[in-house]
Amino acid sequence: MDMPQKRNWVERIAENAPDLWIHIIPDTDLTEGYRPSKKTAAALFRMTVRDIVKTILLLALATGIGLGFYQLGFTEVNITMVYIFTVLIISVITTSRLCGLAASISTVLIFNFIFTEPRFTLQAYDSGYSITFLIMFLASFLTGSLASKLKEIAKLSSQSAFRTKILLETNQLMQKQQDPNGVFTATAQQLTKLLRKNLVVYPVEGSGLSEPRVFWISEDETNDWLCTEEEKSVAAWVKANNKHAGATTDTFSGARCLYLAIRVNDQVYGVIGIQMDDVPLDSFENSILLSILGECAMALESMKNAKEKEKAAILAKNEQLRANLLRAISHDLRTPLTSISGNASNLLANYQKLDDSMRERVFEDIYDDSMWLINLVENLLSVTRIEDGRMHFNFSAELMDEVIAEALRHISRKGAEHTITVHSEEEFLFAQIDARLIVQVVINIVDNAIKYTKPGSHIDIRMRKCGKMVEVSVADDGPGIPDEAKPRVFDMFYSEANRIVDSRRSLGLGLALCKSIVTAHGGTIEVSDNIPVGTVFTFTLPAGEVELHE
Repeated sequence: MDMPQKRNWVERIAENAPDLWIHIIPDTDLTEGYRPSKKTAAALFRMTVRDIVKTILLLALATGIGLGFYQLGFTEVNITMVYIFTVLIISVITTSRLCGLAASISTVLIFNFIFTEPRFTLQAYDSGYSITFLIMFLASFLTGSLASKLKEIAKLSSQSAFRTKILLETNQLMQKQQDPNGVFTATAQQLTKLLRKNLVVYPVEGSGLSEPRVFWISEDETNDWLCTEEEKSVAAWVKANNKHAGATTDTFSGARCLYLAIRVNDQVYGVIGIQMDDVPLDSFENSILLSILGECAMALESMKNAKEKEKAAILAKNEQLRANLLRAISHDLRTPLTSISGNASNLLANYQKLDDSMRERVFEDIYDDSMWLINLVENLLSVTRIEDGRMHFNFSAELMDEVIAEALRHISRKGAEHTITVHSEEEFLFAQIDARLIVQVVINIVDNAIKYTKPGSHIDIRMRKCGKMVEVSVADDGPGIPDEAKPRVFDMFYSEANRIVDSRRSLGLGLALCKSIVTAHGGTIEVSDNIPVGTVFTFTLPAGEVELHE
């Protein structure tokens, strides 16, 4: 049975205070006080076959150079320097500290055996050689120890720089992600790069955890041993209790992975599992792990807040639209309803006293007001259906001359007070449309021109084919639309009627409906100035062809 790893003070504080985020920022004191784990320290004194071979080869090379110096008559001091330099090289290029120590002892013995009298023995006639051997050993050992220490410091500095780079990259990656899935993926990839361990991620879904996603160091691995029911139960416990558990902890220590919650205070967004095996995380790795998980949780928290803010904004906009609608209906329907009720009351009270022409005028007023109300209701229902996606379209190839003629038969009675002309560049111009809806578009635009121009003005409707589209323009010679109002004329509930000498205000639904219908057909609609005066509404529709069956 595996014994649980002794937890450091960071882990104990995190367990006892789960609502407290702990971030350890390494500084000079922390770097100097950092100590590797016992297993890591033991590995520093474990000699590998490669290290032994390197040591033997370098000692043999140094001995060969020493023999060459000896034959050339160089002093023993020069040969001693060769061996000390060799110990320095061995300490730098090997991973075990024992290699430097063994090289220090070996150089003394080799020097004594080969280069001191009597040669090829471990004895020495000169009593001063004992001091020489001691100084040579101490110099070699000190040189090797310093080299090993410098190599270890350089390695720690490189690791620290790499981990700092990982943290910076993580922060930048989190800012680029657009959805939680991307945040989890970026976090797992960064941790895999940092720890070189397999990972499993459980995003929170509803009240539980979704299916796990495994991130392997090697792409060749496809096993599912990190996703067993036992591992899933540990992850579920971590999510429910907002504490870490699994390998190297006192809770579910038999698990293959160390599981930690991705959380902000009591809100858990997911659980991440790190395969530990027999290589636990050191305190520095653990602190960086917590920092990366903190970045992940904060990114998920920001996305959640942004989504809630967006929903709140949509609700506020809908409430504003509803309030605008109620305000517009209550205010703008008052005039036609008052006119209808007043004229009807006048007919009931004075029908016999009114002559035929007066009664006909009253009936016409009632008819005009009722038709305005009917048109308003139709526009409102059509806009609602299109915006909700409940409008059904029946597309077919229609002759545009017939569509325009049908629309002109249903325009306001006041259209007789204007001169309306229709021009087409082609004799037969077809468009692939829902004729009923395009008729409504033409009615709304023409009625808008009639409403905002004086009697006797001209309204010109022109049609032409532009590539794969049919372009329809409705031009009038009225007062025109101000430039600041043009970008908003197609907005719902926006109207410039109060700027025109017209006693009846508009709800601003007609042009909004036109834009919705034309857009649903794949076309565009825009407004521009008519030179020298007036306004031009231009919209496009997909061209159509008629199939002839003979």
